[in-house]
Amino acid sequence: MIMDEKKHVIASLIRDVPDFPKPGIVFKDITPLLKDPKAVGLCVDLLAGRFESAQVTVVAGMESRGFIFGVPVAQKLGVGFVPVRKPGKLPAETVAIEYCLEYGTDRLEMHKDAVGPGDRVLIIDDLLATGGTAEATARLIRSTGAAVAGAGFVVELSFLAGRARLAGLDICSLVEY
Repeated sequence: MIMDEKKHVIASLIRDVPDFPKPGIVFKDITPLLKDPKAVGLCVDLLAGRFESAQVTVVAGMESRGFIFGVPVAQKLGVGFVPVRKPGKLPAETVAIEYCLEYGTDRLEMHKDAVGPGDRVLIIDDLLATGGTAEATARLIRSTGAAVAGAGFVVELSFLAGRARLAGLDICSLVEY
C-alpha cells in the first residue's frame, strides 16, 4: 500500500461530530479509527517510520490520547515511554509547566527523572490543533536538559496554525484538515 492510500485509510476512519463540545465546532473523532487494529497499526508504523533516523531515546505522550499512540510508537522504535499528565496524577517527584489556553491556564507534569541531558524525546499525540499542549510539552522536556527530536500527530487541524507554535521542530502529521 502506498503512502497516500495509507493516509486515506486513516482519514476514512475519522468521524466528524458537529457541535461538539460546543456549537460551531466540528470534532474530529478518532474512536472509529481506534476500533480498527490495522488502521492503528498504520498510524504507529507511519509515525515511527518517520522518526526512525532521529536518534530518539524516549517517546513522550500527553494525557490521554497521546498514550494510545505514544506507547506503541515507543515500542516500535525500541525506546521507553514517558507520560505527560495533568496535575496530581503522577506518584513521584515531578517537574511542571503552566501554559495559557484560550480562556485561562492549564498545567502539565512529568516525573522529574523521566528525561534529562542526553535524551532526544519524540512527542506523540493524536491531534495538533492550536499547538498549546505540544508547545508546553516541548518546553517541559527542554527544562530538564533533554532535546526534542520532533513531534508526531495522527491529525492536524492546520487552519488553527498550531504548527507555527512548534517552529523549529520536525513535525509529522498523518491527516490534515
